Amino acid sequence: MTETTERQQRFEHGRKVLDAIDGTAGANVIDALGDISPELGHQVVAWGFGEIYSRPGLEPRDRQLVTLGMLTALGGCEPQLDVHINAALNVGLTPQQIIEAFLHSAVYCGFPRALNATFTAKKVFAERGLLPVG
Repeated sequence: MTETTERQQRFEHGRKVLDAIDGTAGANVIDALGDISPELGHQVVAWGFGEIYSRPGLEPRDRQLVTLGMLTALGGCEPQLDVHINAALNVGLTPQQIIEAFLHSAVYCGFPRALNATFTAKKVFAERGLLPVG
């Protein structure tokens, strides 16, 4: 097998995982990189999703919960939070669980970051017809 073939197979596997988790939101991010950094898009798909997201040991919902916590802790990642809140809903987390995770993050990340994450979730929930969260 050539290096090019192996690279393409890793990308194709990662794209299946990405599509299953993120749906069109993930594909839109990768497509948006096409004219500026297609290699970054390739690495996100082939390595991030093909190698990391598809590993055994954590279920997709658990990976998303961890991802939400890390993006909240980093701060300034609201566009990525938007994608991953959608992904969290896609893999079985409920709006209530997502909000509870952001409330919990206030203890460790501070109120400003928890608020930013919560308002990002509110936007996503509104777009998906999931407000009010009960």
